[in-house]
Amino acid sequence: MTAAELPLDELIASIAVDVPDFPEPGVVFRDLTPVFADAEAFRRVVDGLAAPARTDPRVAALRSGQDDPGFDVVVGVEARGFLLAAAVALAAGTGVVPVRKAGKLPRERISADYALEYGTATLELHTDSLHKGQRVLLVDDVLATGGTLGAAVGLVEQLGAVVSAVAVVVELPALGGREALAPHSVHALWTT
Repeated sequence: MTAAELPLDELIASIAVDVPDFPEPGVVFRDLTPVFADAEAFRRVVDGLAAPARTDPRVAALRSGQDDPGFDVVVGVEARGFLLAAAVALAAGTGVVPVRKAGKLPRERISADYALEYGTATLELHTDSLHKGQRVLLVDDVLATGGTLGAAVGLVEQLGAVVSAVAVVVELPALGGREALAPHSVHALWTT
């Protein structure tokens, strides 16, 4: 079976690499960089991440017409989320906005602290990057506890924008991230 014939979740699982004890002992890091390096897999991942806007009835309700993707901008979370968000935005014909780690944005910004599986961190967003009512597709590589994406949702909503959907490549359901993001629509390409 070729890469184009495999179901997307199986394709991702066949290419991604599990790295034990990274970045801390006991954590298994899902390295998706080999997926990004494979042209066919990356194209299918990008299409899959944009799909919630076409298939989710909650997102469809936000569409103004058939050519409307259901979002006005793609927001990507540092760092691998940047790669994905930029590609999804380009494919959808929208802009892309970065959510950065603390100290990386040069202009006026808002911030949110959050807990990770293995520590705490802070995310920031420029205050002029989104506007009230703007529809956002929030993209990241992995949904684990929901801390990172929950902080990003909070930043987006603090600026008055609307999260149309959250899309990730990998979801680790045992860590409860989907529940932490409720009631937002969450779409994962591979659940492990």
